[in-house]
Amino acid sequence: MDVKMVKEISSSIVANVSKVIIGKSKQIKLILAAMYSRGHVLIEDIPGVGKTMLARAIAKSINGVFKRVQATPDLLPSDIIGVSIYNPETKKFEFKKGPIISNILLVDEINRATPKTQSALLEAMGEIQLSVEGVTFNLPSPFIVLATQNPIEFEGTFPLPEAQMDRFIINISLGYPTPQEEVDILTSQKEIHPIETISHVVTTKDITDVQEEVKKVYIEESLKKYIVEIVNKTRNHPYLILGASPRGSLSIFKISQAIAAINGRDYVIPEDIKSVVIPCLKHRLILKPEAKLKGIKPEDILNSMLESVEVPVEEVKT
Repeated sequence: MDVKMVKEISSSIVANVSKVIIGKSKQIKLILAAMYSRGHVLIEDIPGVGKTMLARAIAKSINGVFKRVQATPDLLPSDIIGVSIYNPETKKFEFKKGPIISNILLVDEINRATPKTQSALLEAMGEIQLSVEGVTFNLPSPFIVLATQNPIEFEGTFPLPEAQMDRFIINISLGYPTPQEEVDILTSQKEIHPIETISHVVTTKDITDVQEEVKKVYIEESLKKYIVEIVNKTRNHPYLILGASPRGSLSIFKISQAIAAINGRDYVIPEDIKSVVIPCLKHRLILKPEAKLKGIKPEDILNSMLESVEVPVEEVKT
């Protein structure tokens, strides 16, 4: 496989998913980049914009196993991971696998789960395996968690700690469709939901092959320094209590590799990095109270940083 194949695979998935989720190709590409990088995605958005359908459409497009978990305060870690049940016939405990044994797991309203359940899920996400009563289970490949949060409802929620927010490689939102896109949505669902009409366009094996190919995408040394300089600026910003950790640098590094491959290149350019800085870093920053009072958002700070950090320019030898 080469990057041309990565571009073809990605384009076919984006086109297929766009039949269900209209006008969100940028977000679809970012989720693909996260999956290619073996990362997980936090989606912070209002209800009703198609988060569940987006996850289902991607799963169908890659012929993967899709599972959904609705987070509630009474959700237990075993409800996600699985539990050992005694079989009176064999007189042995048998492990009943939970929904985490899937290719794409949608955890709806993750901030409604208790911290104990959140940490159990995030631990499995980080390790890509489960250990239950001394037995280790490898999670399927590919494996990606899409966790959602509702930014306007806080009653009865358990906000994710910053250390756990940091485990998501990107943070995105879908947002409202444009008026014309919303008309197109109404038209597309007149008789049958588009999710019922699409089928897979690639296989999970194709995705694992892409994951290996993306690792080979070249990033020039000056671009690595460019990434580090952007991240380092977040650690000394007057409006931030806490900046991004080296995990933030790694996220930009990996996602920019994936975006380059999706665009059919085997090397990263500055525009790849600039396009992923906000989704890679905005959930890793902690604003000071005075910044919140002024209505400043993490996106505003990151945009100003991108303007202030000098972009590396390759010198042309004569």
